[in-house]
Amino acid sequence: MEKGNVTLVLEFILLGFADLPNFQHLLFGIFLVIYLCILIGNGLLIVITKTNPALQTPMYFFLGHFSFLEICYTSVTFPRMLKDLWTQKRNIPFLSCAMQICFLYILGAAECLLLAVMAYDRYVAICKPLYYPLIMNHRVCVQLVIASWITGTPVQIGLTVPTFLSEFLWPNKLNHIFCDAPPLLEVACGDTYQKELSVHFTALFFVMIPFLLISVSYIKIIATILKLPSTSGKSKAFSTCSSHLMVVCLFYGSASIVYLRPKSSHSAKSDKVFSLFYTIVTPMLNPLIYSLRNKDVIAAIRKILPRCRDS
Repeated sequence: MEKGNVTLVLEFILLGFADLPNFQHLLFGIFLVIYLCILIGNGLLIVITKTNPALQTPMYFFLGHFSFLEICYTSVTFPRMLKDLWTQKRNIPFLSCAMQICFLYILGAAECLLLAVMAYDRYVAICKPLYYPLIMNHRVCVQLVIASWITGTPVQIGLTVPTFLSEFLWPNKLNHIFCDAPPLLEVACGDTYQKELSVHFTALFFVMIPFLLISVSYIKIIATILKLPSTSGKSKAFSTCSSHLMVVCLFYGSASIVYLRPKSSHSAKSDKVFSLFYTIVTPMLNPLIYSLRNKDVIAAIRKILPRCRDS
C-alpha cells in the first residue's frame, strides 16, 4: 500500500444512487412519500395506543414504543438520504458519519430486543393467562422497555469507536446509501479482519439471541394454541400473534442477510437493496400490518378519524 493513498479523512462521500443520475428527483419524491407514511402511520399508532382506553394493555404499550422506535430508526438515515438526493451533494462529515452508525446500531439493537419482549408478552398472555396481569404489570413493562433501549448502547458505542480510529484510503467513497460498518471497513487501510469479526459477532449477538428467544416463545405459543378445544379460540389466539410474527420475519430476515452472510457473497447493489428493506420497508409496513390484522386497532382508528375531521 502506498503511503500517499492514506490520508486524514474529514468527510466521506456516500455514493448512494449516483449510478442513476436521471432519477435523483424521482427517487427523492418516492422516498419523501415513504418517509411521510412512516411518520404518519407510526405516529397514529402511538396516539391511539396512548389515548384509547381499550388499548391500555401491555401489548399495545409495547406497540406504541415500537412505533416510536421505528420513527427514530428511520430518522437516523432518511433526512440525510433525502438531502443527498435533492442537492446531489453526497459528502457527509466524519463525525456525522460516526454518529449515524452509532445511533443506527443502538436503535437496531433496541428494536431486536423490543421484538423479543413483545414475543415474551404474547407467550405470557397465551400460555399463562391467569398470571398475565401479575407478571406483565406496568412496572415490569416499563423496565422491559428501558432495558431494550439501553442494553445495547455501551456495546454499540464500543463497536463504533474502534472502527473510526482506523486510517482510511483515498478516495474516501462509500458505495452505500448511508454510513455503515461494512462499506466503511472497505476503505480502511491495514488489516481490518478483527474489526469485521467484531461487527459480525455483535450482529450475531443482537440478532440471533433475541431471535432464538422469539422462536422459543412461539414454539410454546403454538403448542398451547393447538391444545385449545375451540376453533374460535385458536383463531383468536393466532390473530393476536400473527402481526408481530410478520414484522419479526421482515426485520430479522433482511437484517440477517445484510450482516450475517459471508463476505464473498456481498455486492454493493444487493447491500443497498436489503438495507432499504429493513430501514424503510419494515417501518412503513408496521402500521399497516398491525392495523389490517387487528380489530382493536381498526376500531380505535375509526374513533379518532372523525375527531380529527371535526377539529
